[in-house]
Amino acid sequence: METILVTGGCGFIGKYICSGLLKKGYEVIAADNEANMYNEGKLHYTFVQAAATDKNAYADIFEKNKIDIVIHAACTVDNDLGPIVTEKEINDSKLCDKFIYRYAMAENVKKFILLSTDQVYDFPKTREPIREDGDLKPNTNYAAMKFASEKACFSEMSHHKNDEGGYAVLCGIIRFSPVYSLEFTDNLVAKITDPKDGTKFVSGKGQYGFQLCCVHNLVDFILCYVKYADDSTYAGVYNVSDKLLTTAADIISFMREHHHLGTVLQKSGGGAISKIKGIFGGNKDEKTNYRYLDMSKLENNNMLDGTKASKLTTFRWDIHNTK
Repeated sequence: METILVTGGCGFIGKYICSGLLKKGYEVIAADNEANMYNEGKLHYTFVQAAATDKNAYADIFEKNKIDIVIHAACTVDNDLGPIVTEKEINDSKLCDKFIYRYAMAENVKKFILLSTDQVYDFPKTREPIREDGDLKPNTNYAAMKFASEKACFSEMSHHKNDEGGYAVLCGIIRFSPVYSLEFTDNLVAKITDPKDGTKFVSGKGQYGFQLCCVHNLVDFILCYVKYADDSTYAGVYNVSDKLLTTAADIISFMREHHHLGTVLQKSGGGAISKIKGIFGGNKDEKTNYRYLDMSKLENNNMLDGTKASKLTTFRWDIHNTK
């Protein structure tokens, strides 16, 4: 039975990762600042209280356990962090990454999975799908923080080679879209909320779309990577999201069916307005707030290309069947 360490294992995303791993028969150690009762009492589950910056607590975990796989979900928005990412969170993340990577590589774990974000990409003005080798432009605090995590991971890996000269640890980096579930809808609501006045709105008939990720699609991919990724061809970056865009109209219908939703304003097509807002961009809230809605991108309908990730799993969850 392989032992898997999940950092941030009690957050919204982490608890589902741990639950999925337990169902597949793994020994799971969840490290987090606070416990979550979601997996408490389950066979082969251990919780270790450890803040993301607690170097000694993590050293103790690696010293007392033979860790086969690390899933690094700590310092991830919707898991451990709120939507506002400050300089403190950025610095804490850098500190956490530094010793987590070092311990993992020094202890020769088999696989290392890092949760990142699709915000690192430079979303084009065209509607071309965004591939893993697409242009990067991490211009928000969260994107910059996660891009720094990616670079630090590759840097540490470069110091640990196997006998053939390749990387000793198989590393997968997951760039995923904002998550949601039946009960967690903050990222959905943000897409229909005007950041200026907080009103819920739809532009035109709401047929423009957003790239989102049902948390169960993310977990399914992680479980498949843990099980099936077995050689260096599986190393690298993966885009993970729902297969199709989620329209604003879909979000409003979903929220009205499953959650309370008050008045929604219908605004005229946003062409002229969004272009003006784009010209006068650079709002500091947009830089720090993970859920800030950039009005200038409403009509782009940018999609992540999930072809690479789909070779490992089928993304079967969306807003219509999420649980």
